[in-house]
Order: sequence, then C-alpha cells, then structure tokens
Amino acid sequence: MRVALALVLPLVLWSQSAAAITAPELRGQRSVQDLQPDMHGRNLQQQEFLKANLEGFDLSGTDLRGAVFNTTNLQGANLHAANLEDAVAFATRFDQADLTDAVLRNAMLMNSKFTAAAIDGADFTDAVLDLPQQKALCGRASGTNASTGVATRDSLNCR
Repeated sequence: MRVALALVLPLVLWSQSAAAITAPELRGQRSVQDLQPDMHGRNLQQQEFLKANLEGFDLSGTDLRGAVFNTTNLQGANLHAANLEDAVAFATRFDQADLTDAVLRNAMLMNSKFTAAAIDGADFTDAVLDLPQQKALCGRASGTNASTGVATRDSLNCR
C-alpha cells in the first residue's frame, strides 16, 4: 500500500501543478508551419507532415531524418539526395517523385505508393515496405547511392 501511494502521490501533485500537453498540441509543435514549394536543403528533422499536400515540392538535399508523413501527398516531389533515414511515411503518395540518391534507411513506409517514382541510387536498407511495393520497386531498381555506397537492388533485397 505504501509503495503504491508513493508512486501515485507525485503524479497527482504533478498533474495539479503543471499543465499537461495533449497529443494534438505536441503534434502541432512538431508540424511544419512554413510550407513552401522550394524547401531545398532545409533541416526538417523530426518534423510532422499530417495530410500535407507537397505535390511537386522541391525537397532535394533536405534532412528529413525521423520525419513523419501521414497520408501526405508527395507526388512529383523532388526528393533527390534527401535524407529520410528513420522516417515514417504511412499511406503517403510518392508517385512520380524523384527519389534518386535518397537515403531511406530504417524508414517505415507502410501503405505508401511509389508508382513511377525514380529510385536510381536510392538506399532502402532495412526499410519496411509493403511486399507488392517492394516487388514493383525491384522491377526498376538500379544504381548505387552516392553517400552510402549501397546498391538500390541490394537495399531492397531484390532477387
């Protein structure tokens, strides 16, 4: 009983003395407010893009490590040499995007589509993709990533 009280009492005191931050407020703090068609080379680490329309945006050379894309439209976007390591892209459209020389190591790419995306030299090492997308990407995978030295076909575990 004493142990339980000792654990609960600090939580009760904290909740009475400090204003708690809710999940939507946290998401708002991480959400990019300044969306512009030319975001080339920007540092957008751990930023959140929730239902953002980034169609045709220039994100080439951008640092997007740990960024979160949730149902985001990146169709036709320029992500050439972008760093998307550890990014999460759920139900995101990369159709016709330029992912040449992009780094997508450890990225979580579930329910995302890559129809006609340029992936020459992209590094997908340890990325999580839906099996049909992985197979489709293997069908056109070529090149070696300029920064990691990993062949696209190898990073996708193509057979």
